[in-house]
Amino acid sequence: MADPVKLELFKNRFASVAEEMGMVLRRTAYSPNIKERLDFSCAIFNAEGQMIAQAAHIPVHLGAMPSSVAAAIEQLAVAAGDVIVLNDPFSGGSHLPDITLITPVFVEGNLFGFVASRAHHADVGGITPGSMPLSTEIFQEGLIIPPLKLVEAGQTNAGVMRLLLANVRTPEERAGDLRAQLAANAKGAARLLEIVARYGAGEVHTYMAALLAYAERMTRALIAELPDGRYQFEDFLDGDGISPEPVKIAVAVTIAGNSATVDFSGSAPQVQGSVNSVYAVTLSATLYVFRALIGLDIPANSGCLAPITVIAPEGSVVNARPPAAVAGGNVETSQRITDVLLGALAQAAPRRVPAASQGTMNNVVIGGWDPERAKAFTYYETIGGGLGAGPDSPGADAMQCHMTNTLNTPIEALEYAYPFRVRCYEIRRGSGGAGQFAGGNGICREMELLASARLTLLTERRSFAPYGAQGGQPGQPGKNVLRRGQTDIDLPAKTSTQLQPGDVLRLETPGGGGYGSSSHL
Repeated sequence: MADPVKLELFKNRFASVAEEMGMVLRRTAYSPNIKERLDFSCAIFNAEGQMIAQAAHIPVHLGAMPSSVAAAIEQLAVAAGDVIVLNDPFSGGSHLPDITLITPVFVEGNLFGFVASRAHHADVGGITPGSMPLSTEIFQEGLIIPPLKLVEAGQTNAGVMRLLLANVRTPEERAGDLRAQLAANAKGAARLLEIVARYGAGEVHTYMAALLAYAERMTRALIAELPDGRYQFEDFLDGDGISPEPVKIAVAVTIAGNSATVDFSGSAPQVQGSVNSVYAVTLSATLYVFRALIGLDIPANSGCLAPITVIAPEGSVVNARPPAAVAGGNVETSQRITDVLLGALAQAAPRRVPAASQGTMNNVVIGGWDPERAKAFTYYETIGGGLGAGPDSPGADAMQCHMTNTLNTPIEALEYAYPFRVRCYEIRRGSGGAGQFAGGNGICREMELLASARLTLLTERRSFAPYGAQGGQPGQPGKNVLRRGQTDIDLPAKTSTQLQPGDVLRLETPGGGGYGSSSHL
């Protein structure tokens, strides 16, 4: 039986490895999206590919990363000194801009585990700058990288690196960010080996297994607290970017003792546009919701999913078949999957589940040629909004929520790196839903373009408002506006258009839903 004190110590030791990897990645990256917004994640795995520990990074990355490690194990024979690169969503990835590097760790010639980093690269090719297009198949979204050895026996594969950099609009930035990931993985591998050297491979392996078992026990304990039953909920995406037709996401959660079945069979078939989610992303959202409901400081590892069966029919919008377009599934559909899971579980535990948060990442992608700096640029950012109110408190204003955990790009960093000028950045007062506790307010942000560029928006909750809970009112939907001269042009939730110098893009992000009837006030 594992010693409880040692269990806690090993939990924090493993997590500290991932956290230190993240610090190395942040400090050595080139792109503002990684070094300023922290759009990356790091984790460690055992030899079987089960996630043992993660840093407090991006939920949508971390829950999907075990599928990436599994794909690497299945498709490649790894050896000491190797580093595997991949981004293929149908081989454990999420969407193409998220490039994952996986480093196997060997002890005395035997595979002991893996360290991995996943970072959102601001461009990986495709039909529009930033690689988040209004696509109809994955081939339009950028370079697809199956599991390959970027480094073999300690030597960088120059051919693979040249291939990657030849297919992107900003090769210098991409090379810098990939080197930052390599440095982060090297640090993680070294730190894991230090732990093994101090305690011995046998004891470290024992506590890896104990942490998986501990997370499973705690998740089962949470599920056992919920009343047995079948809880259903559905919500809609505004559209897929090609058709304005709403896209249904539906779930039925069955609680039976200390296990749960999460069934998405009522969801829409996969669609033409890019809001399709791959199975790894659907698993990631499910892991996040159940882990968040536990509310205790336990490791968010693969053990959390052991008591949960996830049914996502192949060919549906929550488990798309290739060559489906998936760029927006990772960022937008993952948020709606989270919303429907919380909506279902609120029926079982109304005092533990808040109203809906903004339910979108408000993806803004702008790319083109910067004449002042004489180079191409690609800018990517997600914009915060209102959080849903809870049973005891109002929702927070202007926050990234649920499946994203990034920062904003500071105005100074944004204007330094890109041909933009920020005209307005403020809280969108009155956008949170009313209730006993009000939902959080969204954000208003205006950016003026100083050069011609291509804009792509992948946003949600412009038609379907974030729902309130227990009698609370919904939050205000978001709004996208292009100001050209004296004319304001309403933009759809998902669009791609050419911008001119002097154009101003205004985003008004959704507020969170309110909790409880306002009659309680």
